[in-house]
Amino acid sequence: MFDLSALDLARFQFAFTVSAHIIFPAFSIGLASWLAVLNLLWFIKRDALYLSLFNHWKIIFAVVFGMGVTSGVVMSYQFGTNWSVYSDKVGPILGPLMGYEVMSAFFLEAGFLGVMLFGRERVGPSLHLIATCIVAFGTLTSAFWILSVNSWMQTPAGYTIAPNGQFFPADWSTIIFNASFPYRLVHMVLAAYLTTAFVVAGTGAWHLLRNSSERSAQLMFSMGMWMALLVVPLQILAGDMHGLNTLEHQPAKVAAMEGHYQSYPNGHAPLILFGLPDDQNQTMHYEVTLPNLSSLILTHDLTTPIQGLSAFPEDARPNAAIVFWTFRIMVAIGFAMLLLGIWAGIARWKGKFYTNRWLHRAAFIMAPSGFAAVVCGWITTEVGRQPFTVYGLLRTADSVSPLQASAVSASLIAFMLVYLAVFGIGSFYALRLMAKLPKHHIETEIGPTRAAGITPIAQVLEQAPEITTEH
Repeated sequence: MFDLSALDLARFQFAFTVSAHIIFPAFSIGLASWLAVLNLLWFIKRDALYLSLFNHWKIIFAVVFGMGVTSGVVMSYQFGTNWSVYSDKVGPILGPLMGYEVMSAFFLEAGFLGVMLFGRERVGPSLHLIATCIVAFGTLTSAFWILSVNSWMQTPAGYTIAPNGQFFPADWSTIIFNASFPYRLVHMVLAAYLTTAFVVAGTGAWHLLRNSSERSAQLMFSMGMWMALLVVPLQILAGDMHGLNTLEHQPAKVAAMEGHYQSYPNGHAPLILFGLPDDQNQTMHYEVTLPNLSSLILTHDLTTPIQGLSAFPEDARPNAAIVFWTFRIMVAIGFAMLLLGIWAGIARWKGKFYTNRWLHRAAFIMAPSGFAAVVCGWITTEVGRQPFTVYGLLRTADSVSPLQASAVSASLIAFMLVYLAVFGIGSFYALRLMAKLPKHHIETEIGPTRAAGITPIAQVLEQAPEITTEH
């Protein structure tokens, strides 16, 4: 395929599958936690609106969760097909970590997912709430182990290397809680929450544009925008701390992100806002810069030396042409999220939160922004680690399976066609569900209504006028 080597095709295949996969866990992590919040609010307030939203979005969660599991299994197979040498070298460390993810996180999710989706009438509201919280906790646990695996590849620690080149564990606590793990975990979980918040807010905005008095749309939009206003600043702070950690452990990646081909031994590195990176000539064309700001952002000091890509061996430099732009897209999206959150906060303060149609249009446009930011962040992380699979220790070229390019290209084409069909249909179905309003729910089951201290008939009579008014 296009005269590419087996290594290039294997890398592209993994990049394609991981990009297709990561958007589903990013959504399901945040959505599971939001469902737990909705369930808790209904449990406390017994407002049917929260229950109708929960019942509506749990179906979307089931679809997204299924696609996430399916795409994740495909990725695991590639370790044995395209990256068998890598699997052999790091298997004694990564194998147990992946096993812990399955035994803890996936068992929790799979074991209680059915109860969350279908078990309210059978187990009652209290146990149903517990099951929902366990599913949410399971998604976070899955993120914990996967981020631990990836972070170890970025900042390896707690290992020994055998004469045959295999990595063996020496200290599991150091392996799991390696130097970059806390920063990556916080950054990714907050990204997942923001991804879900903007999807929910965008969905609410879509319905508000059609009917600004719809209560379910108002609640979705309000909760999503509160999350944006409160969490985006935390994400920016977490990203700054993550950047400081990356500068300490992966300075070549930071140099590529910043577009610094030359070093600044006396500090005062400029921030390159835009430009055209030229890796071949090691220069930045048509750059637009702000003096000293890169040093201030990266080190919080103007005089600390900053290394450029020229300070590293030529065969140990990442592709700046890719990393430079994906990093900027991610940061730009983050600040756009912040501005939208502030705009929504001002509109809420002025009493125009549910009537400002331009705000609703902006929120609808920003609905998929979290997915774009997550994918760009992931590309920045993974391409910036190159040319290593285990940073500084195991090269990507030494990790690939001994395959012919034709074999990898055939599986790549098959993956692309199947992914387009299966996940395209699944995503289309999820979008169709979002385009519909939640069905308002009248709680008449004997167990839940007795637990609420309300008789079924009285509760129906109490809620009926509200539902009649809305429809």
